[in-house]
Amino acid sequence: MHDPASDALLLPFISGQVAWPAAPALFLRAREGMALRAHAPRTLACEQGFRPAFDALRRAGFSAHAPGEAGAGDPHPLVLLLPPRQRDEARALFADAFRRVAPGGTVVAAMANDAGAKSGQADFEALFGTAAVASKHKCRVFRAVRGERADASLAQRWAELDAPRPILDGRFTSRPGVFAWDRIDAASALLAAHLPETLSGHAADLGAGWGYLSHEVLSRCAGISALDVVEAEARALDCARANLAPFGGRVALDFQWRDVTSGLSRRYDVIVTNPPFHALRGDTRPDIGRAFIAAAADALVPGGALWLVANRQLPYEEVLDARFASVRIVAQRDGFKVVEAVKAR
Repeated sequence: MHDPASDALLLPFISGQVAWPAAPALFLRAREGMALRAHAPRTLACEQGFRPAFDALRRAGFSAHAPGEAGAGDPHPLVLLLPPRQRDEARALFADAFRRVAPGGTVVAAMANDAGAKSGQADFEALFGTAAVASKHKCRVFRAVRGERADASLAQRWAELDAPRPILDGRFTSRPGVFAWDRIDAASALLAAHLPETLSGHAADLGAGWGYLSHEVLSRCAGISALDVVEAEARALDCARANLAPFGGRVALDFQWRDVTSGLSRRYDVIVTNPPFHALRGDTRPDIGRAFIAAAADALVPGGALWLVANRQLPYEEVLDARFASVRIVAQRDGFKVVEAVKAR
């Protein structure tokens, strides 16, 4: 799919204003795009913690790693990045780029105008100095050299802005940029309130985020003997590990960094999910939720149950009716619906 920010990021290279260095460049929060495929060398080292984007990079022939997987390594002569919308998370990413670019090296960033490009550029320039700026695809591209005007003390202060931290009076751990990072999502809370205490066996939480639904399943349902926590965003999965650690002595926990839409590897008695319906760039994508439902139907044992919460208007009924023997609306409130779907025996 067309990725405007990823394509805009390559403008300085397509125009010849910036040349690819002989040593490998680094791409933080990398996303595959048409311009990247056409103009970037396959020696580009890509980091991406969102599993669908990670998988797409590898399919396109790039070397992709999860954050922290490849180690620090030597400073790079060139660092590219696609900052996220959340400002603390973006500032921490700018600080990471500062740490990993060589003195005298170039940093290039691109952001969509409607995703905070103006404030992103201001933060970038506070760290690196005045930037060269270009615009295309309703995005802003800004670049600078890490020189004498770069602010090392500011980079140090920003480095931990997206670190995991206690939330909700210390009950849970989360971090900026994760979905509903500092609160309990209303839809997940509605689903948790209607889960029957009789759920038992091997369960899975699909799109688990920082682990709230998994925590509620294990707190409410003593019959759950094992739980797979499945999440595409590595930063969220790290938080889920911390939040569910107290249950490790009672149930078997498996934390899976996985794109649910590509299918699941086990059979389950119970699946709970508050599936995403937006893509990485914020586009509305109800097909992702439908793919979650299809993956759940394939993975459940005969007679197994899917417990789902979704926005009331999302068109999931057709796939639910096609894939399950019985489907019932358990609750509707505040624009959400809780659905129980049971697989045929």
